[in-house]
Amino acid sequence: MTDFTPIVRPYFRHFDRVMLDRAAHTEASQREILASLLREGCKTRWGRDHRFEPGLSYETWRERCPLVEYEDIRPLVMEMIAGARSVLWPGRITRYAQSSGTSGGKSKYIPITPRGLKRSHYRGGTDVVARYLSLYPDSRIMSGKALILGGSFANELPPDLAANVRTGDLSAHLIECINPLAGLLRVPSRNTALMADWHRKLPLLVAEVIKQDITNLSGVPSWMMTVLKEVLKVTGAGTISEVWPNLEVFFHGGISFEPYREEYRQLIGNPSMRYLETYNASEGFFAVQADPTSRAMLLLMDVDTFYEFIPADGSSGPVPAWEIQQGHTYELVVTSGNGLWRYRPGDTVRIESVSPLTITIAGRTQQYINAFGEELMVYNADAAMARTCAETGASVANYTAAPVYATCGTRGRHQWIVEWTRQPDDIEDFARRLDLNLRAENSDYDAKRSGDIFLAPLSIDTVPAGTFDRWLEKTGKLGGQRKIPRLSPDRRYIDQLSQLNVITDHTENTI
Repeated sequence: MTDFTPIVRPYFRHFDRVMLDRAAHTEASQREILASLLREGCKTRWGRDHRFEPGLSYETWRERCPLVEYEDIRPLVMEMIAGARSVLWPGRITRYAQSSGTSGGKSKYIPITPRGLKRSHYRGGTDVVARYLSLYPDSRIMSGKALILGGSFANELPPDLAANVRTGDLSAHLIECINPLAGLLRVPSRNTALMADWHRKLPLLVAEVIKQDITNLSGVPSWMMTVLKEVLKVTGAGTISEVWPNLEVFFHGGISFEPYREEYRQLIGNPSMRYLETYNASEGFFAVQADPTSRAMLLLMDVDTFYEFIPADGSSGPVPAWEIQQGHTYELVVTSGNGLWRYRPGDTVRIESVSPLTITIAGRTQQYINAFGEELMVYNADAAMARTCAETGASVANYTAAPVYATCGTRGRHQWIVEWTRQPDDIEDFARRLDLNLRAENSDYDAKRSGDIFLAPLSIDTVPAGTFDRWLEKTGKLGGQRKIPRLSPDRRYIDQLSQLNVITDHTENTI
């Protein structure tokens, strides 16, 4: 196949320059985006209800427009799905990204407007390629094809309600609407990529991709690993590099890559393989790793999104991007051309630098454990798990953790359920090391474990290979873009797993 990389490099160089220029002028870029969004918002019911006006300042707008979570706008979204026009965004919106639900329903349906597709999701994807080509002048990424994992349009909406509406995973919308020229450079075929039944989809997908010259991968690390292992099984190869010798980069996102890094190193078998993290949510494409030597991601100021930040410590109300402080953790709030106004996606980010504004994902506002005052966050858990795997030579396919509350005969502790890719020789030793590494990562957890008095050592329970996939399938969430909740403040997920009767208990903590 002809290498198109030198031909398109000047085109992407332009986008990289724009991306970096806007990132260098945070306040000006953000105020310009807000002004553009408000001009459209004035044409909507939401804008009229909250007194939007062209040229409204940020300071006045935030007084008029409330912060919202999904449950606050669910009735409006359902009206839009049923055909109501100009509710949150001008015109009729016919595309919705289905993602994990809240207490008010199994699923959320995030509006996807033509503007949102073009200026956020696709522009973010363009920025990722532009950044990559700038970082690696020797890249030949377009000499072959991209393996992009996608979901489907399977959904839980009543057929009569969703007439003329497309609802499904964000990735399904992106694949269906992709520029035909760009579509020529990706696999699998559209029909295979959009299949809903993962059991039928996986063998068909693998059969297609093993015949191609793959140069780059895009997807969630846990699901991509499933595909790559199936590729090795079908081909009989020892490493992925034997199948695709020109593979050079994995664009990953959705969950932390750290627990999977060592497994990918062995699986791919190429020490020169590159990995670039992205932050592409149903609500928009927000960030890309700007420098391979750092995990920090550049928050994109050219993707039609206005950002606000709520301090995680509750010290103040929301602040705009130009007023945040380095080293602090915030809950993210977005306003975008998808009809979202001061919307809280549920993500928390740590500010690594303010000029330019770079972030790392701290976790989800609903994914944490604070049953005993330990305030354990997902990024603490991922970092400790990665370090413990490195120390023991183990690797994990998936894990989740939740509190076990104290009784008259036991102390409180954390229960971890782990599906291993490579099981450690001594699971009790792994649990001890993981506990120590969590203490090193989180001072509150360390304080609660101090003296081994208040909080007992964590326990690890093993489940057989494929258990988390079975659980996702049972809950209707099996697919290439669905993710395992890493931490939960309650036991809903672990209790569901327990009902599968597959847990092997390795640890018992009694007083």
